[in-house]
Amino acid sequence: MKVQPGITQAIADIGPRLKALRTHRNVTLTALSEATGISKSTLSRLESGQRKASLELLLPIALAHQVPLDELVAAPKIADPRVHSRPRKVNGTTIMPLTRQPGPLQAFKMVIPAERTEPDPRVHEGFEWLYVLSGRLRLVLAEHDVVLGPGEAAEFDTRQPHWFGSAGRGPVEILSLFGSQGERMHLRARSRGRTTT
Repeated sequence: MKVQPGITQAIADIGPRLKALRTHRNVTLTALSEATGISKSTLSRLESGQRKASLELLLPIALAHQVPLDELVAAPKIADPRVHSRPRKVNGTTIMPLTRQPGPLQAFKMVIPAERTEPDPRVHEGFEWLYVLSGRLRLVLAEHDVVLGPGEAAEFDTRQPHWFGSAGRGPVEILSLFGSQGERMHLRARSRGRTTT
């Protein structure tokens, strides 16, 4: 089994943490040995990293120092799963990135203002999937001009002239997945008994 780098580092840090705790409390190896029943040589090898720490060794040491076990073992921190990103405004549309790093597939939450009603079709490389959260979205795609409501989705090749905005009855909130050319989402949303694509 491959050990993750964070775990390897946490194990390597145990020895120095044990020594720092003991010296900070002005406890000698002899005194700690008497309090724990662990030989001085074993304690010394633990602190120098020559002896691998085990629960049987760490528990008596934690009890002797009267500290919780996690003070002796700094568990690797789990990366925060939340995506911390700031919304930005582009031509009145609020765009919130939902993906943390650049990659072939990007996710966004968008709030399109009610005033964005005048089609201005554009083309660019890629493939897009839209899902309407609230409001009514007007999508102009090549010769198609459709209105999507909450729960409806559309996917299209962005090399086709396209534009989307409000159907004129207030702002629209959507989720957008954008991929490089050929990155189709293969997702469908069923609404009102029919499948929309």
